[in-house]
Amino acid sequence: MKIHIKDIVIGDNGPLVLFAGPCVVENRDMILKIAEQIKRTSERYKTPVVFKASYKKANRTSGKSFTGIGMDEALKILAEMKREVGLPLLTDIHTEAEVAAVAEVADVLQIPAFLCRQTDLLHAAGRSGKVVNIKKGQFLAPEDMAHAAEKVAETGNRNILFTERGTTFGYHNLVVDMRSLKIMRDLGYPVVLDATHSVQLPGGDKKAAQTGGQPEFIFPLARAGVAAGCDGLFVEVHPNPAAALSDSASQLKLDLYDELLRQVTAIDALVKKF
Repeated sequence: MKIHIKDIVIGDNGPLVLFAGPCVVENRDMILKIAEQIKRTSERYKTPVVFKASYKKANRTSGKSFTGIGMDEALKILAEMKREVGLPLLTDIHTEAEVAAVAEVADVLQIPAFLCRQTDLLHAAGRSGKVVNIKKGQFLAPEDMAHAAEKVAETGNRNILFTERGTTFGYHNLVVDMRSLKIMRDLGYPVVLDATHSVQLPGGDKKAAQTGGQPEFIFPLARAGVAAGCDGLFVEVHPNPAAALSDSASQLKLDLYDELLRQVTAIDALVKKF
């Protein structure tokens, strides 16, 4: 099945689509800088790209963790990014009340993994008419995503994507089962691999009371996902991940985005020969 995100087409063995950007809006200058660099790099590799960033982070390990600069201000910055840089936008929604305001700015509404069974939220996202990206819950079997998709489709909106972001494997650990990409794709919707959230160690940084991560596995997981035939690749990037206000342990350094694209586009081209 093909899904259209503005001028970008994802699915049906079309070009690999990148969903890239920082975890959360920290400030205007950072958003514009990252968007411009992502766009330049993606154009060099002829790879369609959708900018991603959260306007707020509702799911935090600690109540003291950074949640954002304010929804209105963050959405204003993301709208400016669209005007100035020209990239389509994906961002998360957390409650039905947020949908209308976010849909005025975003091209893709993302359902966070922990909320993928929330019926009212899925219905509200579907009624917006926007593309809906449903992240597979860390607790969910891939075939069970059919029920989440049905909730969106009940509104008449079949512009749906699935994203694999790892499955809970004991405490403070995730594992990616590459079989899930094919299982979800066989449900009839394009599938994205989230190569950065999949390397998280949820709640694993006890000293800082935050989620840890193993970013050294971003490249291997990205390569494996593309080799397995995913339609898109989701990757959070930051100029200085160690200083990021959210997900500092799992974001990819922005300077490595070029090399990541070099590798995954080569693999994607090979896969599509078969």
